[in-house]
Amino acid sequence: MAMMQEFKEFAIKGNVMDLAVGVIIGGAFGKIVDSVVGDLIMPVVGTIFGKLDFSSLFVVLGTPPVGTAMTLDALKKAGVPVFAYGNFITVAVNFAMLAFIIFMMVKQINRLKRQAPAAAPAPTPEDILLLREIRDNLKK
Repeated sequence: MAMMQEFKEFAIKGNVMDLAVGVIIGGAFGKIVDSVVGDLIMPVVGTIFGKLDFSSLFVVLGTPPVGTAMTLDALKKAGVPVFAYGNFITVAVNFAMLAFIIFMMVKQINRLKRQAPAAAPAPTPEDILLLREIRDNLKK
């Protein structure tokens, strides 16, 4: 029973709840960033450099059955071993762009945080004010 109590205390701690909220928001944020890359940036990059889809690059490692089309999907469906390095290149390029976009977003957010106005100085304690008044009166 002590273990259940300990687990309850652990689960109720703020850190666990913060982590749960972070995971949920992170998942939603991941979808947004994925959409930015896939729907906004990749079409522009594709227009400038040509289509960046290397998924059609592969090496057939086995003998394909007669009549099988020499496409990656057809070979995989036929059970032919295929070294699909092009798909890896596409995923790596997408990851690099995604990581760069997230870096730029975090950098901008950090810049906005730094520009927050400085807090007003704390009011001078009353005893210091009284001491200053006494000092000024003694100077007269």
